[in-house]
Amino acid sequence: MSHIFKKQLRKILFVAASTLLLVACNSSAPPSTTATSGDKPATSSSTATPVNNSDKKSKQDIRVQLPFLKQSTDAALIVAIEKGYFAEEGLNVTYERGFGNADTISKLGTGKYDIGFSDIYNAMEFNDKNPNDKIIAVGIYQNKGPYCILTFKENGIKTPADLVGKKIGAPIGDGARKLFPLFASEVKVSPDAVTWETMEPKLRETFLLQGKVDAVSGFYISIIPAMIKNGKTMDDLQIFYYDDFGLDFYGNGILVKQDFMTKNPEAIKSFLKAYFRGMQELVKDPSAALDLVISTDQSKLMDREAEKLRLKLGLERMYITPEVEAVGFGGVDPKRLEKSVAQTVTGFKLKPVTAADIFTDKFLPAKEQRMVPPVSDRKPLL
Repeated sequence: MSHIFKKQLRKILFVAASTLLLVACNSSAPPSTTATSGDKPATSSSTATPVNNSDKKSKQDIRVQLPFLKQSTDAALIVAIEKGYFAEEGLNVTYERGFGNADTISKLGTGKYDIGFSDIYNAMEFNDKNPNDKIIAVGIYQNKGPYCILTFKENGIKTPADLVGKKIGAPIGDGARKLFPLFASEVKVSPDAVTWETMEPKLRETFLLQGKVDAVSGFYISIIPAMIKNGKTMDDLQIFYYDDFGLDFYGNGILVKQDFMTKNPEAIKSFLKAYFRGMQELVKDPSAALDLVISTDQSKLMDREAEKLRLKLGLERMYITPEVEAVGFGGVDPKRLEKSVAQTVTGFKLKPVTAADIFTDKFLPAKEQRMVPPVSDRKPLL
């Protein structure tokens, strides 16, 4: 019995010692995680992809407001975020949708956002009212303004002169509507010769389709895809592009408040470097960029064909122009910019300013870093 008891005791002591050793080993090991070295970090459609929390904290947060809902024409920003170009520059970039160019500038002016994507002409009007709190463009990503008047050929409006006596629909703050007096001057008609019908942006195309107005003003990158989606064809449309009638305006730019510009010069340089790198990627492979934008659409409501047409119009008429081929993405032709600024001063009845009061190129990357990729490197948009 004594022999059996001793044998059982040794067995119990062995099990206890093994248990204590296992506990000690586990307490000294690092805590386990659900990710492995091969896992992709969690991402969102509006946030750069940090590797971990400490890495995110080391980056400077940059808040961006878009001009409107996220669209395919925002592809350069999305590419730069999702491919980590901003993160490489030490930035954590987030964005939110906009509610029109004027609203984006207004919110940028309040300091809610660090960077706004909007046009310099609305910014000029803001600066006229807020001379001590100015907004400045640090780069232009749309070389041509998307302003137009659009109608149906069946309405019998074949030339701008045929707009006389007609009803044009647009939201009150619409850029093309605000610039209409300048357009009217160029085409030799009185700006008071038309009647304006005001509606919410989402109802603009509906009013035209229902015949409540004879034409609408707005951005052709918004109106044309909407019309095609509603069953119209390009042959059904009569479009008066403002830049075909003497208003050679720039489109949207990358805007900051003067105070932010003074305090964050390096962040602005880093943002522009990463953004125009994204633009180059967009031009090289627009189909991949389009698919990336759609993949980040959390609403799952994006129509790929409509967004494809929008991006096609942007690439052909706004992003890749002879001027951009010469000066690179983000730059301007000083004489052209000066002329459009002077036209805006006259049209908006503003205090005199120069191009230097609304635009600076001192934060742009070196020209060779933001050139348009050669044609041989560009894939078609499919």
